[in-house]
Amino acid sequence: MEYLSLIMFLVVCIVLLLGYPVALTLAGTSLIFAAGGIIFGVFDTSYLNAVPSRLYGIVTNQTLVAVPLFVFMGVMLEKSQIAENLLVAMGTVFSRFKGGLAISVVLVGMLLAASTGIVGATVVTMGLLSLPTMLKQGYSPSFAAGSICATGTLGQIIPPSIALVLLGDVLSSAFQQAQLNMGIFSPESVSVGDLFVGAMVPGVLLVCLYLCYVIFFANRHITPPEEDSNALVGDNEASDISLFKALFAPLFLIFVVLGSILAGYATPTEAAGVGAAGALFIALIQRQLCLSKLKEVMMSTTKVTSMVFLILIGASIFSLVFRGFGGEELIEDFFAGLPGGVFGAVLLVMVVIFLLGFILDFIEITFVVVPLVAPVLLAMGVDPIWLGIMIAVNLQTSFLTPPFGFALFYLRGVAPPEVQTSEIYKGVIPFIMIQLLLLAAMAMWPNLVTWLPSVL
Repeated sequence: MEYLSLIMFLVVCIVLLLGYPVALTLAGTSLIFAAGGIIFGVFDTSYLNAVPSRLYGIVTNQTLVAVPLFVFMGVMLEKSQIAENLLVAMGTVFSRFKGGLAISVVLVGMLLAASTGIVGATVVTMGLLSLPTMLKQGYSPSFAAGSICATGTLGQIIPPSIALVLLGDVLSSAFQQAQLNMGIFSPESVSVGDLFVGAMVPGVLLVCLYLCYVIFFANRHITPPEEDSNALVGDNEASDISLFKALFAPLFLIFVVLGSILAGYATPTEAAGVGAAGALFIALIQRQLCLSKLKEVMMSTTKVTSMVFLILIGASIFSLVFRGFGGEELIEDFFAGLPGGVFGAVLLVMVVIFLLGFILDFIEITFVVVPLVAPVLLAMGVDPIWLGIMIAVNLQTSFLTPPFGFALFYLRGVAPPEVQTSEIYKGVIPFIMIQLLLLAAMAMWPNLVTWLPSVL
């Protein structure tokens, strides 16, 4: 009977590949399998009786309130032309250096990740603003496309990240479940704030590695200094003033949101409220807000939030049916029999998540796969914060991996016709290697993730 759970998982993946909506696929396939199990007497209906309480727990979850607030903040900042202003100012300042525009792209991508946290919006915005200029100034199409795709995915790992918010909620439940299964009836908890803190050092390290590669590439392949373009004009004093003006608003918002979380003055949900209000205020003072734009932002926020919660509801039904068929025990027995113990189990999970990233979005993987494997790994003694950041970086890597990486599709949609798809694929390979290097470093030195949370 327990193998029915694996068959159900495979059927879900197949139906998703056929193009059906994720949430309806998860819930519909699960209920069909549950109905078949009830007919043949191999499924306990008490699992379905838990659905109403699960749904009530989802809609009353205070942590998930941060999702629409962070989405609103990101979309509002996207509409406020912050990315364009940052790229203009950074490009002017770094125009005196070889590869200066590429350095600007990485730094602006980092700031956008820390202020918006939305991968698709960052890749599209950077692709529209910087890719034509980079091509015009002699950058190879593959390098230009790769740097834009890679920096656009930093929103997966640099807080405040929607991915970390969702992972934090799932891991919190999985950690408590693992402790209860071990007979610990006063379990410890892990919060979204813990994951935000744990992601700080790996996020900064990843940006530094990107910059090192960009500078190395620029020096190996002689790139002429950017002399002028629509985005790169003005003397040094004027460029410094424009940089200050462009940096002030996003840096202040990042300081308020992340600073309040790191200092312990606010929960991520409370900080998300401050960030949403701050983004609205920035749009007002920069005169970028009108009723039509506000309506557009609110509609985008509603659509994204509805999608996330509907997928979460479908994933909850899926996990209940999966557990009803004995899938959880099957996974536990499988992991227990793996060679290499904890290392072998974690390695297998990382490989599976990486491969699933080719066909599933990070939201589906977070809500479907992580709740199945995380309790088992955490019961084996794996640190929940370390596991969460490893999964986040792994999912970020899957955004870049050809041929199905979502960031590649985003850039392909806005790239000029002369940039071939094969060049985009070629350009992201060095950045994939860098991310895999970071994963290996975090595996060898877990303190890269756990040190800062332990200090704070």
